Parts: sequence; structure tokens; C-alpha cells
Amino acid sequence: MLLHLSTWAEIEAYLERSRTVVIPIGSNEQHGPTGLLGTDWLCPEIIAHEAQKEADILVAPTFNIGMAQHHLDFPGTIALRPSTFMAAIGDWARSLAHHGFTRLYFLNGHGGNVATIEAAFSELYAEASFAARPRGFALKLKNWWDLKGVFKLAHQQFPAGHGSHATPSEIAVTQWAYPDAIKAANYAPQIAPTGPIREASDFRARFPDGRMGSDPGLATPEKGAELVRLAVAGLIEEVRAFGAESGVSR
Repeated sequence: MLLHLSTWAEIEAYLERSRTVVIPIGSNEQHGPTGLLGTDWLCPEIIAHEAQKEADILVAPTFNIGMAQHHLDFPGTIALRPSTFMAAIGDWARSLAHHGFTRLYFLNGHGGNVATIEAAFSELYAEASFAARPRGFALKLKNWWDLKGVFKLAHQQFPAGHGSHATPSEIAVTQWAYPDAIKAANYAPQIAPTGPIREASDFRARFPDGRMGSDPGLATPEKGAELVRLAVAGLIEEVRAFGAESGVSR
């Protein structure tokens, strides 16, 4: 069930049977010469949307702008400051909790988001703790590649050239979902260099085509299909377990 394609009455009815909602979250940033700018929000969205076809899961609209300041020297990248990102996550969570959702599961597609999302969670929990009353929700963050078996499969599919940005696994997922948007390029070097992540001009100088340690040319839609199937099964399992947790926020 997709929240944005539902009416308020349908969401009210859903709350009678479940208090859990999945929120895909990512970033709109460069992904090398062939990676779509939306890759980091498309991957969790694709997986969550497939999962709700197979199980009674509610998926909120995708939070598609995140922590991408180091990619800003590549056209098309859109970034939020950490404080803005945290404030927006907080208001999303408060809005959903206001309706009665008590389990907010963030499925993330961008590693650069993790620290700030966790900090936003800490602020929300502190808000409840200092008020000496439960805020009424529990928060969970999961990277899609950390779903059961997914990381292992990705490295079986791509034993060399997987890297850490513009990876063939994430490119493969978008190729499966959007075959008409598949791009091609001649990579030089075939496997990109790796190194630290700092500010935008330093990143562009270190990684001139945007890749980090990766060879996206290894991606295929078929490999993407395998990753999506495994990730969907893992997400369904995780969401069920999260919804069944005990505690004052249940």
C-alpha cells in the first residue's frame, strides 16, 4: 500500500491493523558517467514498492534529498545541510506519530545519510525523554544493502570492482527497474580509485568521473533482479519483526 496513492480514510483503516510504516530515504547525487542521479533514493523506493506488492506493508513517500554536499561539484546533485536534514526527518516522524504510527522504518540508500539520520533519531528520543513521557514511536534505520543476504550476494556478483560509490550493485537495481534509462560509457581506469570523502572540490579532484573504487560497467538488469528479490524478502521479514516488538511505543 502506497501512502501517496491512498486516501485519509484508507490510512485510517490501515492503522486499525498496523502501526508500522516504511519510509524510503536516500539522496539525489551524481553516480558516475552512467549512474542515475536518483540512484540512492530509487534503490530503496524500488525495493519498498516491490515489498508492498507481496505483503501488507504501508510505504510513505520517498525522502529523496539527503547529505550530498561532497557531490555538489557535479551538476544535478541536490544537498541538504545536516541541520536541515535533521529538522525535516523530525517533522516527518512527528507527523506520522501524530496519526498513530508507532513504528517508523527508514530504508536508506545513501551511506552519507547514516550519521545524520541517527543524530535525528537521538534528538527525537531526547525530546521524549526530557518531557518525561513517550513520544509514541520507535525509529529504525536500515541500509538496503544490509538487508539479509544482500551484501553477500552483491560481492558474489561483483568480486572485483564493486567499490563504495556508483557501485555495480546499485546501478544494477536501477537498470532492472528502469531499463529504458540504461547508460553506457568507456571507463578509464576500469576500476576507479578510492580515498577519503571531504568537501566538494576535493571530491571532484580525487574522483573526476564521480566513481569510488567501482566498475559500474559490470551491472546488468538480471543481477539487479536478483538483488531486488533478495532485498524484498529481507525487508518483509524485518518489517514484520519490527512491528511485533514489545515496548511502550508499540
